[in-house]
Amino acid sequence: MKNTSEIANRFRETILNGTWIANTNYKHQLENLDWKIAVTPVKNLNTISLLAQHIHYYINGINNVFKGGPLDIKDKFSFDFPPINSQEEWQDFLAKFWNATEEFASFVEQMPDEKLDEVFIDEKYGTYKRNIDAMIEHSYYHLGQIVLIKKLLTE
Repeated sequence: MKNTSEIANRFRETILNGTWIANTNYKHQLENLDWKIAVTPVKNLNTISLLAQHIHYYINGINNVFKGGPLDIKDKFSFDFPPINSQEEWQDFLAKFWNATEEFASFVEQMPDEKLDEVFIDEKYGTYKRNIDAMIEHSYYHLGQIVLIKKLLTE
């Protein structure tokens, strides 16, 4: 199996279908979650909705680069989203999240292995591999937060 295929599958596991690392994934945690729980604040923590949108923001930003566009995401805007006000809006967001995730994984899967060692946009960002690995690690970091917040709100 190509390295890019393995990495793409690791990314899919994080968001869509895996249980190996965290015994869960975003889809398992969010798919049947009531929107009211997703937007409920716990003390000064980010909401489940904001954390999921935050990860989606970065996936979309990297997808834009994969499509040949600029890297135009900024950390300072990575939690700035309009509020979700209904189950329909929550489901619409989740559909976009799952689709963007699959698009990201497909881009990675289709890359030649050599691309992993190329510079990602600018040398200061490191290689494609470093950025893809960072996306996986970043996603797991916030998945852990989502799991804990969900437990606080539902148990």
